Formats: sequence, structure tokens, C-alpha cells
Amino acid sequence: MTDPDDRTPAGLQPWQATVAPIAIAMLGMLGPFSIDTPYPSFAHLQTEFAVDATVTQQLVSSYLLAFAAMSIFHGPISDAVGRRPVMLVSLLAYSVASIAAIFAPSIGVLIFCRVLQGLSAGGGVIISRTMIRDLYHGADAQRLMSRVMMIFGLAPALAPIIGGWLATVGSWRLIFGFLGGLGLLLVGVVIVALPESHPVERRTPLSIRALLGSMAGVVRTARFHRVTWAGAFLFGAYFLYIGSAAIVVVDLLGQGETDFWKLFLPMIAGFMAGAFVSGRTAGRLSRNRGVAIGIAIQLGAAALGVVLMLAPALRTLPWAVIAPAILGFGVSLAFPPIQLAVVDMFPKARGAATSIAAFLTLALNALTAGLLAPVITSSLLAMAIAVLGFTILGALFWVWHLRVDHQVDRQ
Repeated sequence: MTDPDDRTPAGLQPWQATVAPIAIAMLGMLGPFSIDTPYPSFAHLQTEFAVDATVTQQLVSSYLLAFAAMSIFHGPISDAVGRRPVMLVSLLAYSVASIAAIFAPSIGVLIFCRVLQGLSAGGGVIISRTMIRDLYHGADAQRLMSRVMMIFGLAPALAPIIGGWLATVGSWRLIFGFLGGLGLLLVGVVIVALPESHPVERRTPLSIRALLGSMAGVVRTARFHRVTWAGAFLFGAYFLYIGSAAIVVVDLLGQGETDFWKLFLPMIAGFMAGAFVSGRTAGRLSRNRGVAIGIAIQLGAAALGVVLMLAPALRTLPWAVIAPAILGFGVSLAFPPIQLAVVDMFPKARGAATSIAAFLTLALNALTAGLLAPVITSSLLAMAIAVLGFTILGALFWVWHLRVDHQVDRQ
């Protein structure tokens, strides 16, 4: 019998089937690299431009808000013109924005360049997720999504380490040069490794009316919102630590610019372990059961985090990273099947569904990084309580989704 993992999807050469998961994961890694690589340079930026941590935190929220705003359009446009053109144009624009940031004379100009980065980065990050469902089906799709998340999970661990090294040997400008080079590298990856996965006969008309119509069809679906917000809050709980890392590592844990790995490494280890388990159980465990197990683990981790941070003596390493590590395991079990559930609702508008789901998730993350992070990072206990709150909200949305689906099935 042939292992499902060994089947070559239609449209892929055997060698492309081997490298496609790596290529798609590399495209997905652009997001966390864009967020996490500049973190170690925040202290230098505050000194050079005479600003405080609240201002440099906007380098995160401005990028995320722009990413979220443009993410609405990447998917629908790719439904009309194909996946590759959208990815290639977006990656080239991202590279130009990154290189422009090298020459920023003020924090305002640098924030503007971050906005341009955010507007363009989603072309690779979001469309690569859509390609998974274009090429793979059922359990195979979950296996690939899990493999991609395992590789993708390395990015938040590697990015601040690379950023810290670049900030040490050069300056924050070198970091943006690195990001520009990464964008150009990904252009080459798309050209060489990824074929067009959305053939002409499946495309929607390229018109404002058609694009808005496909988006409206997604937005009007109540089931889409229940599932999407479940995933958004569950991942948002994990992202609270990522989006606040500059404050958590330096201010709350008292570490240096090269010590971000002390937070990220345990988190990513848990995340990758969960993604591995998700891939191994694909086809053996139902989608709903897999999500339920992931949510249960995440709830337990979030509650453990609050309990540990109630003791002032434990608000330090290694105690402060135990709950985030387990949280990463839970979210990477639940998130891949939730993403696939969203895309499967709209087989004729996968790009639109992926885009709008990404927009809602990113908008939540951007507001978290820009507005909530400065408030909840007053202490590690406040962080833990916020993480528990987000996890509970995600669980409630998922339970709501299951109850409504059960009622519909009974009718």
C-alpha cells in the first residue's frame, strides 16, 4: 500500500512534492521573521531616536495592522489572477520596503516602512496557506499543514537570535537589510519550487464586483465567524507572548538583547512537538477531536501559568516559560485543523476565505500588540491572566460552533 504522504499531488513533479512543504513553510516564516528579528534592536532604536518602549512597540503594531488590512485582498486577487503572480509582486514590494527602511532618518519614517512591509508580506504568507488546500485534500492536507507549521515554528526562535547577532555586529539597519535579502530569496523560491496551483478554469472574474461578492459571501457566513474567532483567540493567547516579547524578555525577565531565545526556544519546542503530533494523528483522529484535545491542553497550560505567576518567587526563569511552552503544544494541535475547516467551507473561494480569516486573526494580534501589550506587561501575572482570558474565549467560540452544527445535523 502507498503511504498517503508519498503520493504526488496533481500539478507537482515528484521533486516539487518533496520541496513544496519546505517552500511553503519558508513563505510562512516571513511573518514571524518580520515581527521578531527587529526585537533585539529596540533598545538601540530608543537611544538613537530618543523614544520610549511604547513608541518602538508601534513597529510591531503598525506592521500587523497593515498586514491585516491588505490581507483582505491578497486571497481574492489570487482567486482571480492565480497564486504565483500575487506572491511574486508582494515579495518584491516587501524587499523594496525593507531596503528603504535601512535609510530611515527618523522613527516616523521607519514606522512608515514597516507599514509598507506589512502591506506586502501577506502575499507570500497568506497565499502559501491557500496553496496547501489547492494541492492536498483531507488527511493529506492536515499532514502538510502540520509539517509546514513545524518548519514555520522555527522562525520565532531563530529570528530574535539572528536579530540579536546582527544588532551586535552591526546595527538595526543591518537587520532590515537581512529582511530585504530574505524577501529576494523567497522570490527565487517561488519561481523555482512552486507551480501555479490555481488553474485558469477555476479562477473568478477579475472585477471589483466579483472580488467584493466573494468576500461578502464569506463574511455573511455565521459558521465562518464562529470557527475563525475560535482560532483567532486560541492563537492570540500564544501570540500575546510573541507580540510582547521585547517587554517580557528585557523588562520583566531582566534579560539582554541576545537572550530572546530563553523565551522563544521553549515556546517553539512545544509548538513544533504539537505540530508533529497533529501530523501523525491526521486521518486517525477526527478533526473535532483533535481540536478539542488541543484546546484542553491550552486551557490547562494557561491556568498553570496563572497559578505559577501568583508566587512572586516564580516570576523568573525557568518558571515563567513553562506555561508558554505547553501552550505552544496545545495551539499547534488545534490551529491546523481549524484553518483547514475555514478553507473547506468555501471550495470556490479559498483565497477569500483564507484572507478574511487571516485579517481577523491579524487585526486581533495587532490590537493586542499595540493596545493591550503595554497594559498587560505590567507584570508576568497580568500576562498570564490575559492569556487565560484569550484561551477561554477561543474555547467558547469552538463550543458554540459545535453546538450549532449539532443542532443543524439533528434537523
